[in-house]
Amino acid sequence: MAFRGAPYPHAGYQHLADEENTKDDENEPRSPLNQLSEDMVEHDSENGHIAAAPRTTLTELDNRRILRKTDKVILSLLVWVYFLQILDKTILGYSAIFGLREDTHLQGNQYSLVGSIAPIAQLLWQPFSSVLIVKVPHRILMPFLVLGWGITQTFTPLCHSFTGLLVNRFFLGIFEAGCLPLFSVITGQWYRRSEQPIRVAAWYGTNGLGNIVAALLSYGLGGIKSTVLASWQIIFLCTGLLTVASVPIIYWRLDNDIPSARFLTDHERAQAVERLRANQTGVGSHDLKWSHVRETFLDGKTYLFIAMAFANNLGAQVTNIFGPIILKGLGFDKFTTTLLNIPFGAIQYLVILAVAWATVKVRFKSLTLTIILQPILAGLVLLYVLPRDQGKTGSLLFAYYLLAFIFGGNTLIVSWILANTAGGTKKSVMMSLYNAASSAGNIIGPLLFNEADAPSYLPGLRSTLGVFCAMLVSVLFQVVNLVALNRSQAKKRVANGKPAVIHDHSMEERYVDIHADNDGEIGDQAFTDLTDRENDEFIYVY
Repeated sequence: MAFRGAPYPHAGYQHLADEENTKDDENEPRSPLNQLSEDMVEHDSENGHIAAAPRTTLTELDNRRILRKTDKVILSLLVWVYFLQILDKTILGYSAIFGLREDTHLQGNQYSLVGSIAPIAQLLWQPFSSVLIVKVPHRILMPFLVLGWGITQTFTPLCHSFTGLLVNRFFLGIFEAGCLPLFSVITGQWYRRSEQPIRVAAWYGTNGLGNIVAALLSYGLGGIKSTVLASWQIIFLCTGLLTVASVPIIYWRLDNDIPSARFLTDHERAQAVERLRANQTGVGSHDLKWSHVRETFLDGKTYLFIAMAFANNLGAQVTNIFGPIILKGLGFDKFTTTLLNIPFGAIQYLVILAVAWATVKVRFKSLTLTIILQPILAGLVLLYVLPRDQGKTGSLLFAYYLLAFIFGGNTLIVSWILANTAGGTKKSVMMSLYNAASSAGNIIGPLLFNEADAPSYLPGLRSTLGVFCAMLVSVLFQVVNLVALNRSQAKKRVANGKPAVIHDHSMEERYVDIHADNDGEIGDQAFTDLTDRENDEFIYVY
């Protein structure tokens, strides 16, 4: 789609910047959902994107108002749905200490395989996820995925064998496969680059909230005495039904993109698009472009991000699947073990938010990621060297809690990828590759921990420590790579008659027009669905 006509004069929308009048915006009539307004937009059926947008003036007050509205609708949905997914994943670890392994007759590494089968399904399904995210409207795709994994979770109590659990968790993995890539793409389409770390942290931070709620639910529901259902069956049934019940609300509230946003007025939609011009990443496209796919696989930074995702999620899966079991191995009963995981979840949540805040303030994602790797390495070393006896319980618990910093790493990697990837198809493929690498880490993580090594699990801890050291090296290589890419971009701009240095206003906390201190027609390519390598105005963030 392409804007036509002149931008609105400032006087024509000054009332929108008035804080006293913003409460009435939601009552203003709106045009059909698939267009901004008759005077502002026309559809580009060939390319499926906003091809050229004239400058639409907006102030910092306009920017903040639109951001608040977007958070209220889009971010709140992302937070809730991702929380449901984390809750459904995390509940497996708690069910294990409430009789699931015994009732389903799991032996040897079978529990590890049950924990790995969902990531295996996610890994196999990623190519299809990439296509679905591009081609299927988000308002249709997200409720469908949530309904699928909610029904699967609800049917888990019917599983009474290793085979039944494998099949059940396989389908759970398929429906959850598109969740993180879809959420990442949505975040990139609605928010400025400076806003993305906090928003990613808001929904990804539900890893910590999911741990807390899962622990409380398991503690409460695990105490129910029933002659029909075991404790673990009650836990799965309640979480599954909660997920299914959320589907109608998700469909009712979610919008596909900015041009169809029902919670914004016609003019606010144009301003919401203008807000994102400095991102140079567009606002979404429904065209599947094979040139974007090819560039993704030929891009060196893709493989460094994949390495980081693999390493970090290998460790994250260790805490998800084996966290409660490791705590139980320290000598606690099942109810105490459940309660002790609540502080772990709280630390997760606080770490994720703190890391996102630090990233916005410092701006160097690589530096923040390097810093948070230090407590992770320290925690793994302590768990490896400390003996498993009562005198060391406090130290072991402290070491385990240090692993909560792993989840801050995932937040940083996701926001780092979003900030350095442009083009609708390329973003979808890149985030699907991230999820595939995460799934591979989730598959291998539990397999490193053999029941024969309980309660210390030293071989698994040693392997995990080596993987995080390799992750640190990958971060350093990525910084060097991105610096080189920015130099290459500067040379392209000079060859194209543009200034070598342009200021990246997308990383400013306050909204600043991209033309504020840039010359020429900088920003005119922002909505043409170019990749970061195709757009010479794109600036890489490290």
